[in-house]
Parts: sequence; structure tokens; C-alpha cells
Amino acid sequence: MTFEQQWIEYDYNPFILFNAKGKILSLNAEAQFLLGAATSNELFELAKTYASINFGFKTTFVELEYGRYKFFGVTVGYEDEDQIGIKLYQSPTYKLNTVKPNGELTNIFTVIDLCIATNSISSDTLFKKDFDPTIPDVIIDSNKLIKLLNKIYEYFKENDSIVTKVFFRVGEHIKYEDEKYSIFSIAVRGEHADMSKKDTLEIIAKNNNFFLEITENEVIINLPMITS
Repeated sequence: MTFEQQWIEYDYNPFILFNAKGKILSLNAEAQFLLGAATSNELFELAKTYASINFGFKTTFVELEYGRYKFFGVTVGYEDEDQIGIKLYQSPTYKLNTVKPNGELTNIFTVIDLCIATNSISSDTLFKKDFDPTIPDVIIDSNKLIKLLNKIYEYFKENDSIVTKVFFRVGEHIKYEDEKYSIFSIAVRGEHADMSKKDTLEIIAKNNNFFLEITENEVIINLPMITS
């Protein structure tokens, strides 16, 4: 995979390339999850609807919603009659607590690895990791985060595989005491979830000043990048 291809693969926004008959030729990871909420035919028709009249690229700002996915625009491009690509721009859906986190400087990846090791005991589940290594150590209460992460892994306990992704939210910030901080997220995904544990997750998050996005197949913790 070339460097340019990696940028597409790890983009937060779904990208799909179709042939002239609507068959998917390639797509990135986010698009694979989107296809759980929309059919390939719907997205192919969307691409044709917002394509420019002539060859080239066209960006249109339009509100779209597929399941939990919300978008504020699309870019469609084609250079011939054989292929057409579409990129959908996700609307920010996260919220952050207005209370500035306290705690100690913590390596997030070490905390996640610890939780995965704990939840791997006597388990056949395959734990996959997709980490952005540029995320630095951050100020956080590691004990509270460990408690929450362990409950999230229990939420997806019955899956054959669980994916944990840590990623930087490009261009998104939050202010505490007139200081601006970048934001990153920990997303845990599984095909199935134990919805009976959803209330417990929400209570733990609320009591420990974390904000969660919870769906049937994904839980996201959004955190400020406070390093000192």
C-alpha cells in the first residue's frame, strides 16, 4: 500500500470507487462500516446524482443520514466512463465534558494494552489494534479510563474479533480555561454487543466525566489531548 493509499485507508471519511456498473472496485475502512447502514447501490446512485456534468471533481454540501452516520457533504470525481469515486464527509457527532480532566501523564496505548490483556484471559476473541502512533501521552485519570475500557470490552465480549482504533480528530479542538486542545478518540468496534450492558456503560461514563457515543457495534470515547 502506497503512502497515498494509506491516507485514504485511514481517512475518517468513507471513500468508495465504483466501476460503470456500480460494482465496488475499492473502498477504505470507514466505507466498509458505512455499508452496514447503506447499500452499495444507494451510494452508487448518490455518486451519479452529485457528479459534475463533465469529467472532473465536484463537491456538494448536502445533509445525508444513513443509520447513525451523518454527513454534511460529498465529493464525486470521474475522469472517464469506467470509474467514479465518492467521498462522504462525516459530521462531528461527539461531545466532550466541560470539566477539564485531572490525572497523571498517561500512555494511552499502554492502558489499552493492559485492558486487552485482562480481557483476553480465557477468551477466544481476537483483539485487533489500529493505533495512530503520533498520539502523545496525555493527562488523564488512568484508573477511571481502565474501568471504563474494561466495561466496553465486556460490552463486545461475545464477538470473534474486536477492533480498537485510536485516532486524531483532524481540525477538532476544545477549550478549557482559554486554552485550546486537540481531540483524539478511542473507538472499540464489534459486530455484536450486549445491549443489556449499555446502561452500565453510560452510568460509569457519566460518573467519571467521560462522554460516550454508543451504537450496536461501536463505542467511542472522545478525549482532549492535554499533555502538561
